[in-house]
Amino acid sequence: MHLFDQFRLRSVVLRNRIAVSPMCEYSSIDGYANQWHLVHLGSRAVGGAGLVLTEATAVSPEARITPSDLGIYRDEHIPKLREIVDFIHEHGAVAGVQLAHAGFKASTARPWDGGGPVAPAQGGWEPIYAPSAVAFKEGWIVPHALTIEEIGRVTEQFIRAARRALSAGFRIIEVHAAHGYLLHEFLSPITNQRTDKYGGSFENRIRFVCEVVEALRVAIPCEMPLFVRISATDWLEGGWTIDDSVKLAQRLKQLGVDLIDASTGGISPFAKVELRPGYQVQFARRIRAEAGIATGAVGMITDAQQADQIVSDGDADIVLLARELLRQPYWPLHAARALRQRDVPWPKQYERARVYD
Repeated sequence: MHLFDQFRLRSVVLRNRIAVSPMCEYSSIDGYANQWHLVHLGSRAVGGAGLVLTEATAVSPEARITPSDLGIYRDEHIPKLREIVDFIHEHGAVAGVQLAHAGFKASTARPWDGGGPVAPAQGGWEPIYAPSAVAFKEGWIVPHALTIEEIGRVTEQFIRAARRALSAGFRIIEVHAAHGYLLHEFLSPITNQRTDKYGGSFENRIRFVCEVVEALRVAIPCEMPLFVRISATDWLEGGWTIDDSVKLAQRLKQLGVDLIDASTGGISPFAKVELRPGYQVQFARRIRAEAGIATGAVGMITDAQQADQIVSDGDADIVLLARELLRQPYWPLHAARALRQRDVPWPKQYERARVYD
């Protein structure tokens, strides 16, 4: 098993094990995709990635992180998304969508505008939602704790978003349950202080994620792969742990999830993470080995040999690159050369510029 081997998930075949990790672009108006998204996502398909995932794509207006987030909460969002998906598929990659709800991190400014809370008068909104009335940090909006009825409505929003994703032609759906957003907030003891069936015990805290997954598995075709991105650890004492992640992954596999996209952190600004190349690979490795489910590794993966070793050692089934693919949209083509994969084709429009060793 190597980086440029194909990878089959149900009826979908990726041409290689390289995926474009979801990266927020903060470039939408009212959730609509536009030419920026076409070029941003399309160029990574031209650049040779096997899987191109959208940024966190909001399932409702209030599910957006910022007013500039991509959305899939209206039927009118579908045509432009379909255009982008068609372009990705035309150039040999598989298009996937990450469905997301920001939870208590909603209604904030874009990073280059400061990233703090945005009041309704400035284009933000209230209420924002969470499992409990606990703000992300001091000075941020205290969220509204979802009622059981409202939890059901959010699940329905995920279902409707998935149906729109099918209409747009996406071939893979990923559920965002990481980085301190709504589904992760239910998982973590730090943010989930509920005393009903959605809080307290491990079984109760994973209930919402499992319900969303079960509902999606019914709503989408059986041949369509379903991913879940999780934060494998909160990096905080008393928080969500890798042991919890292994148990959750085992359950999600039983519910029809095909791959765990293993990231970390995001639930608290006080987490201390020691960043280093491949620092999160250990979590993908352990989940894959102990839960018996395919995994994706992410986090400071920048080098072709490094990425190939992750796959060949069995640490993960795919690697997801983020910032490195912002720096180098054609990283897969250069990685193929570095790994002496001579049979990896270039786009015919660019073939004349290809360099052979």
